[in-house]
Amino acid sequence: MTSPTRDSAPTPGPDSAPTPGPDSAPAPDPAAGSTPPPGCPAHSGQAPAGERLESLHGPEFAADPAATYARLREHGHIAPVELSPGVPVSLVTSYQTALDILRSPESFSKDARHWQALADGTIPLDNPVVPMMMYRPNALCSDGEAHHRLRAAISDTLDRLDIHALRRYVERSADFLIDLFGPKGEADLLKEYSARLPLLVFNQLFGCPPELSDKLVRSLSALFDITEDSEQANVLLAETLFELIALKRATPGPDMTSWLIAHPSELTDEELVHQIVVLVGAGTQPQQNLICNGLLLLLSDERFAGALAGGTMLIEDALNEVLWKDPPLANFCIHYPRHDVSVDGHRLPKGEPVVISLAAANNDPYLLSNRRGNRAHLAWSAGPHTCPAKDPAQVIAAVAIEKLLDRLPDLELAVPAEELEWRPGPFHRALAALPVRYPRTAAKSDEALAEMVAAATATGAGAVGSTPPVAGETSSHDGPAETEPSADDTDSTATASTSAASESGSEHEARRRWWKSLAQWWRRG
Repeated sequence: MTSPTRDSAPTPGPDSAPTPGPDSAPAPDPAAGSTPPPGCPAHSGQAPAGERLESLHGPEFAADPAATYARLREHGHIAPVELSPGVPVSLVTSYQTALDILRSPESFSKDARHWQALADGTIPLDNPVVPMMMYRPNALCSDGEAHHRLRAAISDTLDRLDIHALRRYVERSADFLIDLFGPKGEADLLKEYSARLPLLVFNQLFGCPPELSDKLVRSLSALFDITEDSEQANVLLAETLFELIALKRATPGPDMTSWLIAHPSELTDEELVHQIVVLVGAGTQPQQNLICNGLLLLLSDERFAGALAGGTMLIEDALNEVLWKDPPLANFCIHYPRHDVSVDGHRLPKGEPVVISLAAANNDPYLLSNRRGNRAHLAWSAGPHTCPAKDPAQVIAAVAIEKLLDRLPDLELAVPAEELEWRPGPFHRALAALPVRYPRTAAKSDEALAEMVAAATATGAGAVGSTPPVAGETSSHDGPAETEPSADDTDSTATASTSAASESGSEHEARRRWWKSLAQWWRRG
């Protein structure tokens, strides 16, 4: 990890307090903060009677969230907002306060069964934000021993990923997609690239057939967008994942679904569904937003003008800046006070949702402005629920951008950056489209298609790691099974070719037809 860049003092990180302003006081303990003055509306956790709550679900917020966060800071470190009509929550806008709450599981639970307004019916189950906030038996919504058990299954599974093989697969997927729109000279990089690349990667990582992964991505998109179809999308998501798990129980392979099934924690089918929801949720919508937001910064900020061929470090710097200033998951990390608490003079009643604004906290005015090389942002959360998939996620985003800029070095926005529209929704920071233009480029379709077929048909080592151990087989050490060192590209190609050769001609042709039909479907848009 790169050490923090220093001005006159260190930039704060998840393990250090932020540099305070000249008139600020030390942040109090979240569980034992000072009691607010009686009747003080700005510090009660509620808006004054008759005052309209700031909305996080409309187009005005999507167009300029920074203005909303600035108004909310007038309430102090925590402010009342509305996530959806009829769903008030307390939003944390301070970096240090967010860090304190994220690190205080003894006072703040992640279990939505503590949400009193949902439990007593004040907020109906069909409210569009409920699918994103409801309790699920997964690592994200659990505390204590339950959280430890479920997170261990996820972490051990992620540890089995071969990052070098993942990088190669992302490169092949990127080439395949670029070949589809490259000859046109123009594209919507959201629809034609960043939204589709995670789909291809998901197919490979989870061993998911395309007819199931398409339904998964569509249902997750509806959940993040908070539409009237959110409840229906939630049902579709569960049904599709049960299908995937049944498939992998019958035919396990070198994929994350099979590894989760084989994990010593012996997850039930329901538990498996909900762990995959967490992983897929993190790997689709937020991933596409990270890629798009990173590309937007690189294509619109004059600091990067003429330097798009600057290589990996330039891209990593841009992604780090996005994670600080425009994180793809802007408001989340929902907590429920276990009892009435006072934090920084704000009263937080038991069971009322507290949402961490990762975007507002990262842009807290008390933080130092120079963050180049500093990875202390909260985009991956902090504390016991820090995102365990941040390394693969950053690899996928960096490789996707690197490959695109390598293939299309003269890429430019088709409209001014200020005219781009952002999708409404309280949780994400997501563009509605990213139109670009560039000199037309010849497709490498035969080469890319052959590589994609080889990757799709590879068995044994697969594209992401080793084959799951046989049931009952023990390891010589505790923790996740080790993955063999990655081979170079030549060895990888040879392995894939051997696997493809071992497949019958009819099976190989079926795979090839599927990739061609996928290309035709995407070309139709």
